[in-house]
Amino acid sequence: MPRYSVTDQRERELAGRSTRPARRATALPRAVGRLSEAPSRRSVEVRESSYRHLLAWADALAAFAALYMAVVVFGDDHLRPTSLLTMPLVVVASKLSGLYDRDELVLKKTTLEETGPLFRMATLFALVTWLLDGIVVDGYLGNRQVLGLWGLLFVMALFGRCAAREIARRNSPVERCLLAGAPEALQPLLDGLAHTRRVKAEVLGHVPLEVPGRPHEQTMRELQDAIVRNDIHRVILAPREADSDHFLDMISLVKSMGLRVSVVPRMLEVVGTAVEFDTLNGMTMLGVRRFGLSRSSRAVKRAMDIVGATVGLVAVSPLLLAIVIAIRLDSRGSILFRQIRVGRDGERFTMLKFRTMIDGADAMKQELLERNEATGLFKITDDPRITRVGRWLRRTSLDELPQLINVLRGEMSLVGPRPLVVDEDSKIQGRHRRRLHLTPGMTGDWQILGSARIPLHEMVKIDYLYVTNWSLWNDVKILARTVLYVFSARGM
Repeated sequence: MPRYSVTDQRERELAGRSTRPARRATALPRAVGRLSEAPSRRSVEVRESSYRHLLAWADALAAFAALYMAVVVFGDDHLRPTSLLTMPLVVVASKLSGLYDRDELVLKKTTLEETGPLFRMATLFALVTWLLDGIVVDGYLGNRQVLGLWGLLFVMALFGRCAAREIARRNSPVERCLLAGAPEALQPLLDGLAHTRRVKAEVLGHVPLEVPGRPHEQTMRELQDAIVRNDIHRVILAPREADSDHFLDMISLVKSMGLRVSVVPRMLEVVGTAVEFDTLNGMTMLGVRRFGLSRSSRAVKRAMDIVGATVGLVAVSPLLLAIVIAIRLDSRGSILFRQIRVGRDGERFTMLKFRTMIDGADAMKQELLERNEATGLFKITDDPRITRVGRWLRRTSLDELPQLINVLRGEMSLVGPRPLVVDEDSKIQGRHRRRLHLTPGMTGDWQILGSARIPLHEMVKIDYLYVTNWSLWNDVKILARTVLYVFSARGM
């Protein structure tokens, strides 16, 4: 990553310093003092304060609006002036649940990850309001009103927080980031920042870590100087050894400067994030969950697939008919495109899609190989074989709808690893082949991230981690994100 490297002049300065007696990384009070007075720390505080304040207002307004509709619209009661106390009450409850503290820790600030805490907050709020209805309501809260309050608050809080975060993101300054680590470990992070729309961050420098023959004190000085010189807000560390004392010194340095720090742990590439913390005589250990699904989890996932695919086919049947007519009028050929894909445990099946290319498109593939833009996959931005209707179907991902039939057959799942064609599957080796432990899905993390832009080797890592971290709730979140992805028309 040469464009993010430290300049040659800076390297010469640091090389000159290395001949002086080394100082411990903790003895850096002068630089820490300079940074505490620099604009970067103030920018960090302003950004985080704007997120917290807007989220608090969103929660308070959602609580009052839900209470008003539940009492007045769903019934014939009236609110007492004391009902205004519910607004700070829900803010305090959200604060105690940590709903205002997560944004400062992460680069990608999303609301969908908070659905669990918001569900619990809405449930508690409805229960407390029901118990105190004589204080809050001039009348009596019936069952319908309590249920309405619970559902309305949950939905309004979700949408209110989405709006609040979007307003804060648009009006807050760009988060200035410094990357520290090996270039090969940081390149996927750069690609992720480039293709993630809701991350307002800018990479302004790169400091290599764990360079052979370079003293640790010199690395610490270089990291410190790069932070001050580039007015950094967040440092992203990608070390080879995450449990060394040198790495802990770096985290302490960044935190003492009042800045935010993110870590790219290599261990999670294998074990995923589904771990449990265990304490044994003061020592913390990580309990790593089993790989794959138990028999009961498979049954739950299959039940969800059957219900979801059945409801989906019924709901979109008018749309399916319209697409069939459009394809028939646009070009000659079959309505459906059939292709052999590799499914669970390596078994092959015929995947269905709406035809988006002209008849005989496969025969033209060899002529277009030199225009391929993907690594390991075959993708062309302006593929001349795509029809007019097919381009719209791909952009909206509606060409995937016939796969609901594959789901009902048991060949696919609503959410799962991407089903690959035979020649793509043959390129996958090692532990990543265990992605085939689950039934392939119509959608997954690969779809949300933009399957046409992700290299094959990165896609199989995503699929492997999906299998490692599977949960029903994670499937629900992926389906919700897929709906947003389809409406944004970011296919192809």
